[in-house]
Amino acid sequence: MAEEVLIPSVGKNNAHLTSSLLAVAFLTSFGSSMLYGYNLAVVNSPAVYIKDFYNKTVLHRNGTGLSGETLTIMYSLTVSVFAIGGLLGSLIVGMLVTRFGRKGTVVKTTVLVFIAGSFMGFSRICGSPEMVIIGRFITGIHSGISLSVVPMYLGEIAPKNLRGFLGLVPSIFIGTGVFTAQILGLHELLGKEEHWPLFLSIVVVPTFIQLMLLPWFPESPRYLLIEKHNIHATITALKKYRAKCNIQAEIEEMQEEQRSLSSVQTLSVWKLLQDRSVRWQVLSVVVINIGMQLSGIDAIWFYTNNIFENAGIPVPEIPYTTAGTGIIEIIAGLVGCFTIEKLGRRPLMIGGFAMMGICSAGITLSLILQVHLSFMRYISVCCVVGIIAGFCIGPAGVPFLITAELFKQSHRPAAYIVGGSLNWVSNFTVGFVFPFLQMSAGSYCYLVFATICLSVAVYVYIVIPETKNKTFMEISRLFSKEAVLETQGLFSVDQLKLKKMNGYGGLEHASLELDSSSSVP
Repeated sequence: MAEEVLIPSVGKNNAHLTSSLLAVAFLTSFGSSMLYGYNLAVVNSPAVYIKDFYNKTVLHRNGTGLSGETLTIMYSLTVSVFAIGGLLGSLIVGMLVTRFGRKGTVVKTTVLVFIAGSFMGFSRICGSPEMVIIGRFITGIHSGISLSVVPMYLGEIAPKNLRGFLGLVPSIFIGTGVFTAQILGLHELLGKEEHWPLFLSIVVVPTFIQLMLLPWFPESPRYLLIEKHNIHATITALKKYRAKCNIQAEIEEMQEEQRSLSSVQTLSVWKLLQDRSVRWQVLSVVVINIGMQLSGIDAIWFYTNNIFENAGIPVPEIPYTTAGTGIIEIIAGLVGCFTIEKLGRRPLMIGGFAMMGICSAGITLSLILQVHLSFMRYISVCCVVGIIAGFCIGPAGVPFLITAELFKQSHRPAAYIVGGSLNWVSNFTVGFVFPFLQMSAGSYCYLVFATICLSVAVYVYIVIPETKNKTFMEISRLFSKEAVLETQGLFSVDQLKLKKMNGYGGLEHASLELDSSSSVP
């Protein structure tokens, strides 16, 4: 029987956090999710050395170096091709998890990291800038797959009272990856010119550890039962992941979900978008995933050095100050992880987006007033810290968790394709549009992000229910009852109002009392 690790839990008959659950959460996040954060930040500190390598290589090949514009385009391609690969990875994740399973996909896609690491690590020896760009593209594919499959896997192996806790572990490791890249990029470590190929390719180390250990743990029990119909493997997996828990009750819940599905075959994205019974779930996934990237967090990371410089921090110390923001990311992620099962998903998302919106408006105000009021420079630094903390507490990880919780087994892979692809497209859009937005709007550009953040917070408050400590079937019924009330014509749009019931938004008619059979449980 798995070793118990007691943590605070809510409700009756709650399962404990076992060593097996904790190990899988650590291995999948350490070997996959952390690489996403690392690769976001890894190209920042060696940018000068990579550009110099590109220029010298082309000079050696053609006898003439690159123009400044061409060199900028090549480096921009090196950075942005990661997002293009991520989009491709997010589009194929549904096919992979259906064919190979959740754990199987995590394990088999490690080969992408080893290929990418080899390309980037040997690029200078081979004198090939193309190898760096190809390596970045392949790491993007891996990250696109990982951002969807890791929270899907953890969400399915976790008991309902721990699903939020385990679901936010990947976001902590994403912040850890960013922080690791910032620390290793310091001149005292791997920030020297001769070390940049090693700096880019060191991602193979955590993936190798994952590959050695993760295969010893079971596949997702829900995948084994609902999609593979293997009851014996399901029981074995549940015994590995549970301790002092009613396994039979959990199997019956899975079988109930299986019976509720018209087909156990995974739905395509097109069929998901056509399914009117899940239109509010799909819309919610669209809003929170687009809002996650259009919140301006990438723009803040881009502008952090300038804000710190304006605040009077000496230029040589700025890299260390920026690395300090990585610690804030990790601490905020831990706060979200250890409070989500007590507070719920909604408060973390609403509070996180609202905090980001207020602080984004604060940056605009401080940048405008700092010419006249010198202390406003320090306010801008506080706003940067507030945006990063607000993002990591909720919006950084909860959208991936919510995507798993709002859908049944047959709809879940397609939902992750929708959410993941929109996430990467939005990421690319911000990176491409922000410099132009900054040139045209100046300090006021952050008001755009403030508006988006506050709008998403309002949407979550009104539409998305609280899923804390609920089974997938209970969450499905919650949405289906609202859909039944709407499709039966019991309400018209102007007669509807939303109220807070039992911690989530439920429908209530302004002049009609519902009996207990039609009210939300």
